[in-house]
Amino acid sequence: MLAAESNRVTHFKDLGVSQPILKALDAEGYTTPTPIQSQAIPIVLKGRDLVGLAQTGTGKTAAFALPILDRLNANRKHAGEKSCRTLVLAPTRELAAQIADSFRTYGRFLGLSTAVVFGGASMFKQKQALFRGVDVLVATPGRLLDHVHQRSLRLDRVEILVLDEADHMLDMGFIHDLRKIATLVPKQRQSLFFSATMPPPIAELAAQFLTNPERVAVSPVSSTAERVEQAVIHVDHNKKQDLLHHLLETDPSITRALVFTRTKHGADRVVTKLESAGHPAEAIHGNKNQGQRTRALDAFKKGQARLLVATEIAARGIDVENVSHVINFDLPHVAEQYVHRIGRTARAGQGGLAISFCAPDERSYLRDIERLTKQSVPVMETDLSLRAPKADERAPRPKGPAQRATRKPQQQKHHASDAHGKPARKPSHVRGEQGRDRGARDTGDRRDRKGNDVWSNSGPPRRLNRKPTRV
Repeated sequence: MLAAESNRVTHFKDLGVSQPILKALDAEGYTTPTPIQSQAIPIVLKGRDLVGLAQTGTGKTAAFALPILDRLNANRKHAGEKSCRTLVLAPTRELAAQIADSFRTYGRFLGLSTAVVFGGASMFKQKQALFRGVDVLVATPGRLLDHVHQRSLRLDRVEILVLDEADHMLDMGFIHDLRKIATLVPKQRQSLFFSATMPPPIAELAAQFLTNPERVAVSPVSSTAERVEQAVIHVDHNKKQDLLHHLLETDPSITRALVFTRTKHGADRVVTKLESAGHPAEAIHGNKNQGQRTRALDAFKKGQARLLVATEIAARGIDVENVSHVINFDLPHVAEQYVHRIGRTARAGQGGLAISFCAPDERSYLRDIERLTKQSVPVMETDLSLRAPKADERAPRPKGPAQRATRKPQQQKHHASDAHGKPARKPSHVRGEQGRDRGARDTGDRRDRKGNDVWSNSGPPRRLNRKPTRV
């Protein structure tokens, strides 16, 4: 991959974007491009493949949406029946809907068509939107393949392929669908991968779908947003709910907070207890249908719910204004997810605070997060928090001969076969010297735990004191 040079640009018009797009940006109040936008937009306008890495909340959607709209407007043509010119893949329904809204906002004065397809919505309405063809199609992989299999969509006219949150899209859950889609789109295309994190194994896999791509990394990979303040509270696992209520009641600065749990049932449980304590909250996760998820997100955006409790479904790409806090009720198993979670606050130049609850069995996840971000998370003390563990509290493990001298002898494990019919060896003082000879025959009695005779080397078991059979 080629390294892109940093260009200092102070206005979008210096990037070569067309006038209708600049008019839409002015209407939204956008004047100065972010670093990822100033470096990625010229590359995309040239038609080159690109891997863009930047912190979450830095405007990656506009970094590929603006130049794509400009290219489609410069070469206007009909996509064709049941076809699209640009295909944008997103991992979640909410992110797909948000990307489609961004395309419509930036291209409001261009007259280009945009459609979005994802699971949980009406298949018939989506077929109607795709029938005459669209310029931009935003989709989740599963529903996209459903339309392909039902022949309501064809991908042989795709000119630009975009993967947003590429590290997640290329993960094990999406790689099989992506490979199917890659065989359906033309080989001669422009491919754009954007993400906040790109581990080396995923980067190697992404190279299989790109042709001589350029790479833009405006910040350290897997780094957290600069304006996000972080804190961790060490707390017992069964005290997490009480700690959440304590923070909500004592900290008035928590005006709009995202609470992340590890499981779907855990999210529902937290919401139930929050509402019983008088804290309005909504839950969003995979078990909710699309209508419930949309209503919960709208209530959170409009301020009707102070809290939105979610699983990883809301960790990537969800853009909600004025999120003051992100609370990790459960620490994520994957350290990269922490970066995406806390990126839901401190967006658009604002500040925010990310608080993580760390139970004793989650301290290994905390160490992985600190190792990934290359920074330690400050400890916050509360009335319910546990004492923070110190690095020097664990005694060093002895090495060399001292370790071997203090090692306990390994006890021989007992197996059930030792007492169920397996010939037991007599003690050495009973066997005599012939007991060690292979040719010696042991004619001793064999009995199980209940004292019954079992098979022995001397022949079939003896039937002593057996009652006569009734005739």
